[in-house]
Amino acid sequence: MRTRRGLCYPRDDVCLEKIVVRIKGFARNNMGCRKRRRLSPEIAGKRDFFDALPDDLVISVLSKLSSSARCPSDFANVLVICKRLNSLALHPLVLSKASPKMFAIKARNWSESAQRFLKNCADAGNVEACYTLGMILFYCLENRGSGASLMAKAAISSHAPALYSLAVIQFNGSGGSKNDKDLRAGVALCARAAFLGHIDALRELGHCLQDGYGVQQNVLEGRRFLVQANARELAAVLSSAAVESNKFTRSWLTWSPHPIPHPNLNLSHRHPAVPGCPLLSDFGCNVPAPEAHPACKFLVEWFSAQGGMPGPGLRLCSHVGCGRPETRKHEFRRCSVCGAVNYCSRACQALDWKLRHKAECAPVERWLEGEGDGGEGNEAVNGNDDVIEES
Repeated sequence: MRTRRGLCYPRDDVCLEKIVVRIKGFARNNMGCRKRRRLSPEIAGKRDFFDALPDDLVISVLSKLSSSARCPSDFANVLVICKRLNSLALHPLVLSKASPKMFAIKARNWSESAQRFLKNCADAGNVEACYTLGMILFYCLENRGSGASLMAKAAISSHAPALYSLAVIQFNGSGGSKNDKDLRAGVALCARAAFLGHIDALRELGHCLQDGYGVQQNVLEGRRFLVQANARELAAVLSSAAVESNKFTRSWLTWSPHPIPHPNLNLSHRHPAVPGCPLLSDFGCNVPAPEAHPACKFLVEWFSAQGGMPGPGLRLCSHVGCGRPETRKHEFRRCSVCGAVNYCSRACQALDWKLRHKAECAPVERWLEGEGDGGEGNEAVNGNDDVIEES
C-alpha cells in the first residue's frame, strides 16, 4: 500500500514464527499449551508497524482525537505513551483542532505547563484556546493587556463568546477607570455576537435597546430580541444531547415550584441552593440553565478557592455560571431593591433573577450606607423591571 509521500507499508517484515510453549504445574505435569507469536530472528532489531506509519497519517488520527476529546485527560494520556506520539501530538495542526472540552482545566491543576500548553494551542490558531487563556490572564492572573489581546484574536475569527466577553469589558470599563467605558463599542460587539447565535449577547442587546443604553432606545425591537433569546434558549435545550427521553422533555415543559439543579452549582459555595423558579417561566417552561463555558467554570473555581473575594473591596458577579470579578471597586451594577447582589451584565442579571434571586430579593432601606462616600458607584439595576419587560 502506497501513501501520499510515496512510502510503502512493510510487507517483508510480516513473517512471524509460532512457538509452542508448554505450561507445567507444580507437580511437573502438563497443564496445557498455548501459542506465542514473536518476531523471527531475521527481522529482530527492525522497526515495528507503528514506526513504519508515516507522520501525516498519525497526525490525522491525533487531530481526530483532539477534536473529539471530552476532557483534558483524553488527550494527555497520549502524550505519555511514547516519544513519537508526544512530539506528533504537539504538532500545530493537532493543536489547532482541539475541542473546547479539552481546555476544561481545573483551577486547582493550573500550572506553568498548563499555561504553556494553552499558549501553544493559541499560537497554532485555536480560537477556543485564545479565548480560554485570554479570560484566565485577564481576570485571574490580572494580565489585562495579554488577556484582552488573546480574546480580540479569537473575536477576529468570529468567536461569539469572545465577542460577548469583550462587550462586557467595554460596558464596564474593566481593567481601567469608569471613564474607560465605551457603550457604543459594547453594543456593536454584542450585535456581532448575537448575529453569530450567542444567546446571552442577544439578551444583552435586547436590554440595551429597551433602556437606550449605548444605542438609540427602541422598546419594541428590544422586546423582540428578548423573546427571540428565550426562544433560542428553549430550542437549544430541547435539541441538546441532555434530552434523554420524551418523558424528561415533558417535565421541562411544565412549570414546577421545586428546585432546579444547576449544572455548575458544585463549582461555588456562594450559592448553596437554587430555588425552583424556572428559567423560561415567562413561557411556562421549566428549563434548567445551560452549561457554562469552561473558561467561566475556571473563573468560578479560581475565586472560590480564594473565599469568593477577588481582592479587597471587589466582588464577583452574582450569577452562578459567570465567575467574572470586578477589576475596580463598584464596577458592577447592583440590584436596586435589595443591594445584596451585583452583576457584570444585564444578561447575567436576567438569568440569575429567574434562577435564584426572584425568591430571595427583599427591599432593604438605605443599603448604600455601608459603601462609603469614596466609591465610583455604578448605577443600580432593578431586577424586577428587567425581567418583567423581558417577556
